[in-house]
Amino acid sequence: MQIDLKSCSLGMELGSTRIKAVLIDAAHTPLAQGEFTWENRLQNGIWTYPMEEVRQGVQAAYAALAADVQAKHGTALSVVGCIGVSAMMHGYLAFDENWNLLVPFRTWRNTMTAAAAAELTAAFGFNIPQRWSVAHLYQAMLNREPHLEKIAHITTLAGYLHFLLTGVNALGVGDASGMFPIDSATGQYDAAMLEKFNELAAKQGYALDLRTLLPAVLCAGADAGALTETGAKLLDPTGVLQPGVPFCPPEGDAGTGMAATDSVAPRTGNVSAGTSIFAMVVLEKPLSRVYPEIDVVTTPDGAAVAMVHCNNCTSDLNAWVNLLAESAALCGATPDKSALYETLFRLSLLGAPDCGGIASVNYISGEGVTHFDAGIPLLLRHPESNFSLANFMRAQIYAAFATLALGLDILKQENVALDILLGHGGIFKTPGVAQQYLAAAAGVPVTCLETAGEGGPYGMALLAAYRLHRRDGETLADYLQTRVFAKAAGETVTPSPADKDGFAAFLAQYKTALQAERALM
Repeated sequence: MQIDLKSCSLGMELGSTRIKAVLIDAAHTPLAQGEFTWENRLQNGIWTYPMEEVRQGVQAAYAALAADVQAKHGTALSVVGCIGVSAMMHGYLAFDENWNLLVPFRTWRNTMTAAAAAELTAAFGFNIPQRWSVAHLYQAMLNREPHLEKIAHITTLAGYLHFLLTGVNALGVGDASGMFPIDSATGQYDAAMLEKFNELAAKQGYALDLRTLLPAVLCAGADAGALTETGAKLLDPTGVLQPGVPFCPPEGDAGTGMAATDSVAPRTGNVSAGTSIFAMVVLEKPLSRVYPEIDVVTTPDGAAVAMVHCNNCTSDLNAWVNLLAESAALCGATPDKSALYETLFRLSLLGAPDCGGIASVNYISGEGVTHFDAGIPLLLRHPESNFSLANFMRAQIYAAFATLALGLDILKQENVALDILLGHGGIFKTPGVAQQYLAAAAGVPVTCLETAGEGGPYGMALLAAYRLHRRDGETLADYLQTRVFAKAAGETVTPSPADKDGFAAFLAQYKTALQAERALM
């Protein structure tokens, strides 16, 4: 089928385990995709990704996308209407004035900034989590790290890739809100808090203006530059892709998840579940006080959002599935990994609502919501527990949502209105299973759209489409509701009383298991 490439939008997201590119047409229908698999690594006690693998992965994902376009539509991917890039939020990427990386990339997964986060939270009267960029910067000051003598820029992974492709040092407001607090009235970094940070830095012996280190902040739909010749060669070394393609503001994975699930308006929320898991609930009013378990960030168009972010979601689940695959191989079976996941997920539905007395703690790394600086995966059961494979799998999937449920309980106590949650991410690929369990954990209906398994890159493509196709005065919420999701197909699951009671019983055991976890630290 012939396509008009200049009316198409390309979204690329650097997730925790995959770099993925998605091309959509003017009707917001996915046309082609490409991906590259990667994984973070623990080096010298720091969770990181090498920057050379960023370039390699982006090129591989784009090449796979271009090949898919050629195979499906018989055309070379020489131009598109708009491009947008997104990535995992937070973390620390520090550069000198020539954009040379000063220290290895410190990802969101690190829990090494407790002192800085606590001091900044107290000074700002605003929760600064350990994974935020400003916490990493201030911790480096507390630690007297020598690289600070040369620091000229800090940004996120999406911001860095955007700079490489366009030469523009800017971020979408949603991604920027995970670096430093945003003033929703201005859509820019909070001026009073910037001054407080500069004062704290000066007391530590660092005379700097944080404004000069941070990227510019742009709202969804804004012009964020264009693909340079250097950027075109980086993205497509074959030379087919031509420079000059417009870009939308780069965003974080939280913002792309909100776009992909049509949850940028008040009383809506979404849950993104992969290596990490987070819930984003758009607020109608500010929270009554500061909670260390709750981040306040923004939508891609600047509205305040309560974010419950948990470092651990599917990593331990994936490890157990790999072990079961290895067990099958000993018997001569080599099941397709996707089929194995679906089989095990569906088997979990036969398990008891409370998992038969099995409790699993899925902490591969530290967990801010429950105040763990490090993690040790645990599996606990009573001698009288029903230790079946169905109960075991149900417990593993429940565990992926357990810490999130503890954070959502705080929002319930704040009387935050939430009509529905939209789920997206790899854990929702098997229809109706994880969705059912999330509904039980959150106590509200959960909807998964057809794009639920690939929310991030599709959401970034939608933000690029908004930059390309929006009408004068058309808000992002209006664009998504009326032009993208008005007729979207999806499935909604309402929590059953049995599942709610079962998950509550599991969560009580989970809290007890956390005591055992803490005793091991």
